[in-house]
Amino acid sequence: MKIFNFNKKIIVQILFVIIILSTSNVKSLDKFDKADLISDYFSGILHLNDNQYDESSKYFKKLNGLEKSHTNYSVKYLYSLINSGNFNYAFRYSIKLEKQNLDSFESHLIAGIYYLKNSNLKLAQKYFLKAKNRSTGSILNNYISDSLLNWSNLRNLDFDQSNTELKKLDERFKNFKKIQNIFLNCFFNTSNTENLFMQITNDKRTDFSRYNFFYASYLSSLGKLGEAKNHVKSALVTYPRNLLLNQYNLDLKDKKNVIKFDCKKEQHVIAEILYITSNALSSQLIYSLSNFYLNLSKFLNEELVSYDTLLAENYFKTENFEEAKKIYYHLSKEGEAFKWYTSKQLAKIYLKEENQDKAIKVVSDTYKGFINKNIYDDFDYAEFLKNNEKFKESILYYSKIIKIIKKDHPLYAEVTDGRGVAYERTGEWDKAEKDLLASLKADPDQAYVINYLAYSWIEQGIKIEKSLSMLEKANELKSNDPYIIDSLGWALFKLKRYKESKDYLQTAVRLMPGDPIVNDHYGDVLWKNGNKIQARYYWEYVLNLKNTKEDLKKNIEEKLIKGL
Repeated sequence: MKIFNFNKKIIVQILFVIIILSTSNVKSLDKFDKADLISDYFSGILHLNDNQYDESSKYFKKLNGLEKSHTNYSVKYLYSLINSGNFNYAFRYSIKLEKQNLDSFESHLIAGIYYLKNSNLKLAQKYFLKAKNRSTGSILNNYISDSLLNWSNLRNLDFDQSNTELKKLDERFKNFKKIQNIFLNCFFNTSNTENLFMQITNDKRTDFSRYNFFYASYLSSLGKLGEAKNHVKSALVTYPRNLLLNQYNLDLKDKKNVIKFDCKKEQHVIAEILYITSNALSSQLIYSLSNFYLNLSKFLNEELVSYDTLLAENYFKTENFEEAKKIYYHLSKEGEAFKWYTSKQLAKIYLKEENQDKAIKVVSDTYKGFINKNIYDDFDYAEFLKNNEKFKESILYYSKIIKIIKKDHPLYAEVTDGRGVAYERTGEWDKAEKDLLASLKADPDQAYVINYLAYSWIEQGIKIEKSLSMLEKANELKSNDPYIIDSLGWALFKLKRYKESKDYLQTAVRLMPGDPIVNDHYGDVLWKNGNKIQARYYWEYVLNLKNTKEDLKKNIEEKLIKGL
């Protein structure tokens, strides 16, 4: 299936290239060898889509002059140049396009940002205005060009005039406007700035946790270090895992140069606007464009290294692990909180690469060298150990946390659940059951904890009626979850309600076709419903699955001979 998807992707891209080339002006292609043109252009697009930007820009560079017939070529070339870090070259190429009347929204945007970086606000404004005039048809482009034009012109306006311009931004970007409003007040140092920061950081409808850092940074810039420290500590109670806040907290303690964002610098504010855009595109899986805006953001504010976390995440999601690793290695030097964060991210990559020993080593070594550990760090480490089948070691850390926290602590339900699972996996069922029940007492609506406990009872042949009732609740809490649906079907199977069981298990198989246990269960219920040939088919299928464990294989081999 994976091979088919890859081939399908290539076919679509080839068709895309052919369509572009077939609509070209014939005379403009005279200087190219057509076969080489197709090959290089296709290779450039393929590498761009695979987020291999150095390679992409090399292929596009060979096609110098193609922009005269293909605007799309120049835009993609600019993406590859910015994403590979060749900003100066991208700027020169953008100016070349302008001189040839081949300019685009992207080329104007790059030129404007280049001049903004170099504090030439007049030229920056000129190019942002050109970008605005070229951005028709795209809501996102309109928003970006309008925002950047406003910010490049602030020094020519007073607060009221600037606020009027801000209100003209598209209402569909409500939260973005809210953020820009805070920065606008901050830029003009209005008396309402602190109040607006408090409003947004206390807003529970949307995750604005990031802006606790900007508020603390603002307080710090005013010399209110005590207030900045107190706000960070307060915010960490609500957002204990926020990377920016954790590192900023450590920086404030160590009295480091912590001003990494200044709302009085247009470059910094525009960098954040571009970051927000990049984050939104990443959430929509549009990674190349997300990286484009993110790299522009980094260019404008090199000090705010946290921008790199999104870039690394984009590379990880597109399975470009080597690039992600490079970024994480760099970030690990930016402070203790970053080092702990990057060790966990690197471990994810090593696990994807099937190098569990290296994953465990990097996390364990970093954790043991971590001076400023808190219970959330302890919990993350315990979870990591449990998830990598180091159950006995994980129990030690879970137990350490349980001794410290009270039953009403936000972590209590998760810690008792984690330790309960670890106890069950080490064969200590009495302790496991006690912990899982304690977890549900603290938080009764944990669908997966309900599922784990109920399924464990079913496997032991006890409390099956109660398990069924619990699983029905879990299914309401998490509809269409294949694990819960499988457990529900298995409870009905154990109660000999085979027809009902078949419906649930069939759904589970459709949702999770590669899971050995789910397929084994479905084979069993098919047998009990008289579909013995189909049952054998599913059992044989389980034997050929990569993740089928040896004890399950032996059990299935017996069923293939004797049936149920």
